[in-house]
Amino acid sequence: MKFKAFNDSIFGALMRSPWWISAVIALVFIVGAIAGLPKEYWAVGVFGAVPFLVIAVLAGWRQARAPSASRVDAVAAAVAAMPWPAFASAVQAGFERDGCQVERLDGGGADFALNKGGHVALVSARRWKAARTGVEPLRELQAVRERLGAREAVYIALGDISPSAQAYAGKHGISFMAAPALAKLLRGLKG
Repeated sequence: MKFKAFNDSIFGALMRSPWWISAVIALVFIVGAIAGLPKEYWAVGVFGAVPFLVIAVLAGWRQARAPSASRVDAVAAAVAAMPWPAFASAVQAGFERDGCQVERLDGGGADFALNKGGHVALVSARRWKAARTGVEPLRELQAVRERLGAREAVYIALGDISPSAQAYAGKHGISFMAAPALAKLLRGLKG
C-alpha cells in the first residue's frame, strides 16, 4: 500500500532515501537523549528515535527487494528491443503474477485494465519506447480513465518525461512506471 499523503513529509523523503540515513538520525536522537537528558528521562528521549528506526527498517526492506542498477539497465535494454506484442505479453504476465486480473483494451489512451480487489487501474504502455513523453498521451489516458471510472492510471515510459507532462500527471493523479518499476514487474525477464 502506498501512503501518498506523506510523500512530501520528512518521513516520505526518508523512505525514498538510503535506509542508513534514517538509522543515523535515530542514533543521533538516542545519543542526544543520553547526553542531554537526566538519566530518569532517557527513555522519553530515546522514544523519539522509534519512528526513524521504523523508517530505516522499512526503507532497508524496500531497497533490499529493489532490482540492482545493472538489472534495471538490462531489462530496459531488453524491453526497448521488443516489438509491441512481446512487450504487451510480458507486461500482462507481470501484472497477472502480481495478482491482477488483466484485460487488454483496444483503442487509444489505455492498453490494459487491471482489476485487483475490485479496484480498477488503467495502464498505457504502447508508447514505452518514446524518447520523450509529452502531455497528449496522458490526456488520452485521463479521458479513458474518466470514461471508464477507473481509480488509477499508470503510464509506462522508458524515456524522458517532459516537465509539462509531469505537471499534468501530478494534477490528475497519473503515475509513471519507469525502468526501475518495470524491472520489478518483469522480474522473470531475461535481460
